[in-house]
Formats: sequence, structure tokens, C-alpha cells
Amino acid sequence: MNEPRVVSGAKSATFQMRMNPEVKARVEEIYADCGMTLTDAINTFLQQSINVGGLPFLVSRNNKELLRQKAIDLLMDELRAGDASIQSDADWVSEADMATEFGVEL
Repeated sequence: MNEPRVVSGAKSATFQMRMNPEVKARVEEIYADCGMTLTDAINTFLQQSINVGGLPFLVSRNNKELLRQKAIDLLMDELRAGDASIQSDADWVSEADMATEFGVEL
């Protein structure tokens, strides 16, 4: 299935919303610092929603803890994968072999 491209696709549909003018001014300032308009930021949000097939961020009462736990889980998976590759990969190169290869003294 071809995913629509928000940035390069035709722009003939419109979307309107009402928001607090103070909020609008604050986010426009934030996005301007990133070199984007509010429209650019909304289009980026929409593209990321398409890319991930849902909201492009976690929604919960405690995002900080969820993100922390997710990062720990990913790190632990990588550590386990690295440990398993050392034990099973015949192409593994030791630190001493690498030092010799690059002419570095340990």
C-alpha cells in the first residue's frame, strides 16, 4: 500500500480549528525556533501518524516513566543481543585482534 506523503503531496483539502490565541502564539514561537510554521508542524505530526500507524508519541498520565522504561527495555534487549552474538558468532573479533589490526597498543 502506498502511503501518502504529506510534504510532497497535493494540498487541496483544508482543516480549520479553534484554539486559545495564547497557546497558538506560544507554539508558533516554538516551531519558528525549529524553522517551521504551525502548518508545517501539524503536517509533520500527520506524516508521523501515517508513518507509525497511530499517534507519534506515547499518551499516558506518566509519559516520563513509560519512556524511561521503554528505553531501559530497548537497552537490555541490545545488551542481551550483544552478549548472545559474542557467544555464538564465529566472526567475532577480540579487542586484542582489533588493536593489532589498527596498530593500537592496549
